[in-house]
Amino acid sequence: MARSINRKMRHERLSQLIRQNPLLSDEELALALDVSVSTVRLDRTLLGVPELRERTRRMAEQATSKLRSLKQEEFIGELLELEPNRWALSVLKTRQEMAFRHTEYVWDHYIYAQASSLAIAVVGADMVIVGSIRGRFKAPAKVGDVLMARAKVGVHKGNKYIVSVRTRVGEKEIFVGRYIVVALDSEAERKVRGERLDTGA
Repeated sequence: MARSINRKMRHERLSQLIRQNPLLSDEELALALDVSVSTVRLDRTLLGVPELRERTRRMAEQATSKLRSLKQEEFIGELLELEPNRWALSVLKTRQEMAFRHTEYVWDHYIYAQASSLAIAVVGADMVIVGSIRGRFKAPAKVGDVLMARAKVGVHKGNKYIVSVRTRVGEKEIFVGRYIVVALDSEAERKVRGERLDTGA
C-alpha cells in the first residue's frame, strides 16, 4: 500500500516538474525525484508523457501554429508554448558563435533578442512592434546554457499590451524585461512600412 502511495506522489511530482520545465531530461528528473532513470522512463510511459525530444517537437509544432506576429524564421530561439494574449515560452540553446571573443560569455543582445521576439509573439496580431522596454540583466549566460524565457501579458488597453518576460538558466534568473508592445492595424502598418495611404490618383 505504501509503495502505491509513494508511486502516486512521485507521478504527481513528475507531472509538476515537467509542467514547470518541459525541457528536463530523464536524468534531471531522476535526480530531482531521487530515483533511477529507468524508474523515470517507466513513470513517463505510465503517464503517457513522451520523451524530451518528442515532447519538444510536439510543443514547438503546436505553438508555431498559433504564431501570427512573426514568421517562424524571424523568431529568436524555439517557441515551445503560446497562448495568444496570455503567455508564451521559448528556449534558446547557446552556441560558441554567440559568445564574446575569447570567452564563454554569451553576448547580451542574444538574451535581449530572445525576450523581445517572445514579447512580440505572445500578442495575437498580424503586426506587433516594441514601443518601450525596461529591462535588467541579472547574471551572465555561458556557452552551452539553455535560456528559458517566459512571457506573460498583463494590462492591455486598446492596441497596447504590457508584457513581462523573465529569462532563466536552470533556476537562476538572468534577465527581466517589462515591454510595452503595440499591435498595429493595417493603416498603421502601412505607415510603418512607408507605403502611401492614399490609393486614389
